[in-house]
Amino acid sequence: MRKRSRSAALVPPGGQAVDLPAALVDVLVDVARAMLAGQAVTISPMSRRLTTQEAADVLGVSRPTLVKLLERGEIPYERPGRHRRVRIDDLLEYQERRRAERQAVLSELTRTAQETGLYEMSAADYREALQRARHAGD
Repeated sequence: MRKRSRSAALVPPGGQAVDLPAALVDVLVDVARAMLAGQAVTISPMSRRLTTQEAADVLGVSRPTLVKLLERGEIPYERPGRHRRVRIDDLLEYQERRRAERQAVLSELTRTAQETGLYEMSAADYREALQRARHAGD
């Protein structure tokens, strides 16, 4: 969990100090760390509309895959003209929903493995069980 920052202020050249809320300080610290690590950083209003290629890039999928998600109704989109546009907040909501679904599946798999005693098995135990299963049909 992130530790909340204390108060901070932004002082533009020749200007008056502007107090920054703790949440903004946290974001700015994260941005600075990412930039120092050589990572790209994009800051955009949540209401911004992305092209399908931009949205695909955010999700790390191909544009045709994103279009399929749009057509299945998994991500809302608008069509102000000929081209689809995806609101970034809708895209981030989809991304969070998918993350939560993956986490739930992983938790269920872990619970099942613990209940059946598979969680404590070593890699050698798994290999041996796999070999037995393959040869069981012979």
